[in-house]
Amino acid sequence: METVQFKTNIKCSGCIAAVTPVLDSLAGSDNWEVDLSSPDKVLTVSKENLDKSEIRVAIEKVGYKAEALS
Repeated sequence: METVQFKTNIKCSGCIAAVTPVLDSLAGSDNWEVDLSSPDKVLTVSKENLDKSEIRVAIEKVGYKAEALS
C-alpha cells in the first residue's frame, strides 16, 4: 500500500464533509484522513496504485487546494 500526503486548505468538519464523497470513492472510507490540528491541514491517503494527480484534481474540483508533500 502506498501513502501520500497533501498540504490542503481543508480546515473544518464542514470542509471534510464536502470532500468525503470524493475521497471515499477514490481511496475508500478507511484509507484517508485530514489532520485539522496541523498548520498545513495535512491530508494523508493510503491506497494501492495511488495516483497523486487524480487525488489532487478531485480535491480541487470540489473547491479545495491540495499540494503534494514529498
